[in-house]
Amino acid sequence: MSDGVGPTLVTQKPAAYLLDDQIGFILRQVAQRHAAIFAAGVQAEVTSTQWAALSKLYEVGPLSQNLLGRLTVMDAATIKGVVDRLSKRGLTDTRAAPDDGRRRLVTLTQDGCALVERLMPQANCITEETLAPLDQRERDMLKALLSRLR
Repeated sequence: MSDGVGPTLVTQKPAAYLLDDQIGFILRQVAQRHAAIFAAGVQAEVTSTQWAALSKLYEVGPLSQNLLGRLTVMDAATIKGVVDRLSKRGLTDTRAAPDDGRRRLVTLTQDGCALVERLMPQANCITEETLAPLDQRERDMLKALLSRLR
């Protein structure tokens, strides 16, 4: 009962909500761990968003800036900034798409290709270190389950 002076004390707690058991919290912790591993591995050369753009361009070839953003899960403003910074470093080139001058086509330059090829082994090591606590069966299961949650 409150006397109107101080806060009312709750004597019975609602159903338990333990932050440490919540999937969003666990995913955030895992993402932070992976980000730290990434930063120790290649952050001096590229950010994680830059790496995503570079590696996707290397994987599939030239893309519209819009499609590159969608394939790397970046909004329009973010992918524009990423591409602008990569282009300023000479790693990507942008030009109007031949079939539609309103679209920006993004391609890797020779320097961009060389950087991706040089960093790929490190990127694979980063993935390996992130997944190190899991055996192969667990890794496959984790990837499958997370893919279902996309």
